[in-house]
Amino acid sequence: MSRATVAGVDSSTQSCKVVVCDAETGEIVHQAHAPHPDGTEAPPQAWWDALETAGAGLLDRVDAVAVAGQQHGLVALDADGQPVRDALLWNDVRSAAAAEELVAELGGPQAWADAVGSVPLAAFTVAKLRWLADHEPDAADRTATIMLPHDYLTWRLRGGAAGSAPEPTTDRGDASGTGYWSPATGDYRKDLLALGFRGRAPELPRVLAPSEAAGRTPAGALVAAGTGDNAGAALGLGLGDGDVVVSLGTSGTVFAHAGAPSADATGAVAGFADATGAFLPLVCTLNAARVLDATAELLGIDLAALESLAAQAPPGADGLVLLPYLSGERTPNLPHAAGSLHGLRLETMRPSHLARAAYEGMLANLAEASDQLRATGVDARRVLLIGGAARSTLVAEIAAQLFGLPVTVPEPTEYVALGAARQAAWALSGSPRPPAWPARTVASIPAPADPASGRRIRAQYRKARESLYH
Repeated sequence: MSRATVAGVDSSTQSCKVVVCDAETGEIVHQAHAPHPDGTEAPPQAWWDALETAGAGLLDRVDAVAVAGQQHGLVALDADGQPVRDALLWNDVRSAAAAEELVAELGGPQAWADAVGSVPLAAFTVAKLRWLADHEPDAADRTATIMLPHDYLTWRLRGGAAGSAPEPTTDRGDASGTGYWSPATGDYRKDLLALGFRGRAPELPRVLAPSEAAGRTPAGALVAAGTGDNAGAALGLGLGDGDVVVSLGTSGTVFAHAGAPSADATGAVAGFADATGAFLPLVCTLNAARVLDATAELLGIDLAALESLAAQAPPGADGLVLLPYLSGERTPNLPHAAGSLHGLRLETMRPSHLARAAYEGMLANLAEASDQLRATGVDARRVLLIGGAARSTLVAEIAAQLFGLPVTVPEPTEYVALGAARQAAWALSGSPRPPAWPARTVASIPAPADPASGRRIRAQYRKARESLYH
C-alpha cells in the first residue's frame, strides 16, 4: 500500500516553491520552483502560472495540498472573478500616507492595537484599500471580493476562476495581517474594512480553523486552509516556547510563539495569529539578505567573497556603520528613508570594512527588532536562524554576538513550503494536532561568553540611527 503524500506551496514575493512530502514522516520526496515577476505589484495570474509550472506533474499525484503565501497583498476581484488591477504587494510603500491617515481616524495607535492587535503600516491590506479607494476609485467601485495572495491560490486550486466561484477562504494566520480581523476575538472588523475602503463592503473570505479543509482540487486532492508565509515557517520549524525565529529573506522577520494575543501600541510588533490556534507576535524589516546582495554587487564580487572580506575586518568595523534602509524601512517606520554609511574615515574606507558593516547593519537592525518583541513579554532563549542568508557561517556568528543568545541554524530547506505541507498532512489526518515531523540542525553557536563586543556594536548602530532624527 502506497504512503500518502502532501504538497506544500510557498508563494513568495520572488518565486513559487513546491515541496512534496511523505505525510507521516515529513521527508521531502520532490521539490520544484518557478519565478515570479519582480516589483511591488503583480498580476495574480502570474502566481497561478508559476504554481502550475512548479507543480506540474506533482500536484496531480498528492493526497492533499496547502498554500502559504506572502502576507498583506491586496487581491481585488470584480463580480466575475477577474482582478480589477494588479495586486499591491506587502513591500509597496505608496500606502504609507494612507496608513497614517487610518491610524489618526480611529483615534491613534492604541485604538488599532486594541481592535486588531496591530497598528497599520504601509504593508497592511487595510492601508492598501484606502490607497485604492483614493487613487483608483473606479477600480475600488468594481471590487466585489478581497483576497490575500494565499487565498487567491487556494481559490484557484479549488477551481476558482472567471465564471467559476467557489467560496473564498482564508485562515487566521493570514487574516491577522489585514488590519480588519481581530486575533483576540477571531472576528472580522467590518467597521475597519469600511473605514479603510471608504464605506465599500466587498465579500471577505471565510476564516477556516487551522486543520479545516477548504475543499478539493478538480483532481480530488484535499486543499487545506493554507496560511501566511511566517505562520507557515513557524509550522515548518515546529516552533516552541523560548524560540525566536530570525528569517533572512528578501525581508527580515523576527517572530515567536505566544499563547495569548499581543497589542503593541508602538506599532513595531504585529499581533498576528499563527497556523495552530495560538499567536505569532512578529516584527518585520524590509531589508535583510538584499543588503548583502547589494553590497556584493557594489564591490563586484559574489557572496562567498563578501563573507571572506567581512571576516578580515574586526567586529564593529572600526566604527563603520551601515544603516541598511535600502528600500525604505518598516521597522523602524521609515518608509521613505535611504541607506547610509556612518563613520567613514581613511582607515575604514576599505572593502573589508564595508563588507563587515553590511553584515552587522543587517543583523543589528533585526536585533533591535527582537528587543521590541521581547518588550511585549516574549521569552527569548534561543534564536532559530533561517532564510537564504542563514547559510553563512559568519551570519550565525555575528547573530549570536548581537542577539546575545545561542543561535541554532536548522537544516536549510524551504520552511514556508514545508509548513504548508505539514498543514496539509494535518488536514488529511483529521488529528487534533499537526503530525510530529523531526527537525534537523546543521549548526549551533553558543551565546557569547563576553557580551561586551556585541553591546558595543549595537550602541554604535543606535547612535548612527538616532542621527536620522536630528
